[in-house]
Amino acid sequence: METDLYQPIHDFFTQLGYEVHGEVKGCDLTASKDDELIIVELKRRINLDLLIQAVKRQRLTSEVYIAIPRPDDSPSSRRWKELCLLVRRLELGLITVSFQAVSPRVEIPIFPAPFDRQKNRQAGRRQLSSLKMEIEGRHANYNLGGSTGKKLMTAYKEQAIQIACCLQKYGPLAPKKLRALGTGKKTFSILYNNYYGWFERVERGIYQLSQLGEQELKEFPELVAYYYGLLEEKGTGE
Repeated sequence: METDLYQPIHDFFTQLGYEVHGEVKGCDLTASKDDELIIVELKRRINLDLLIQAVKRQRLTSEVYIAIPRPDDSPSSRRWKELCLLVRRLELGLITVSFQAVSPRVEIPIFPAPFDRQKNRQAGRRQLSSLKMEIEGRHANYNLGGSTGKKLMTAYKEQAIQIACCLQKYGPLAPKKLRALGTGKKTFSILYNNYYGWFERVERGIYQLSQLGEQELKEFPELVAYYYGLLEEKGTGE
C-alpha cells in the first residue's frame, strides 16, 4: 500500500533533522528545514499519473521526489535504466523503500537536479551515428511507422539484396568485385555471416546466390528492379 511507504520515509527525514508532515494540501509528504521544502509523492509504482503529479509539485519547490517500493528489476536492467533516465529528465528525485529486511530500508538513487542536456547528447553520439548510417543506407521507405511484430527493411537487408542482385546477374563473384559494383564496405561480412542464408561459397573468396536467395529475392520486386537499374547504368557507363 502507498501508506506503507509513509512511515519509513517519515522516519528517514526526521532523523536528518526535518520536520515531516503527511497529506498537506494534496502533497503526500512534506519535509521542511529552515528555508528548504521537500515534497514526496508516494506510489506503488512509477506511472504517468505519478509523474504528472510530481511535475505539478515543481511549481512549489525544486526538491520534489517520487517514492516507490524497491522494484524487482535489477539496477542494471534496461527497464530500470530507462525509468531512471525519465526521472532525471524531469529533474525529479527518486526514493525507494525495501521491505525485504526486518525493518524497511530507504534509499535515494536519484536526487533532484537540473538535467544536463549536453552530457545526455554526448552519451547518445554513438546511437546518433548508427541512426544516421541506417537512414543513409536506405534508398527508399518500405516500413510502416508504428509496426510491431513485422519484418522490417533495414539498411543491412538492402545491402544483402543488392549483393544478391549482383550475384544473380553476373554469377559467382569475389567480394572485391562486388564492392566495385557498389555493394559497400560490409560486403564481405554480409557474405561471410550469411544471416539470411542467401549466399554460398563455391571456392575460396568466391560466392554465389543460393537457391533460398533466388527464391526469397522474388519477395522484393521494387528493390530488385532498383538495383538491376543501377547495374544497367554501370554497364552502359552512365
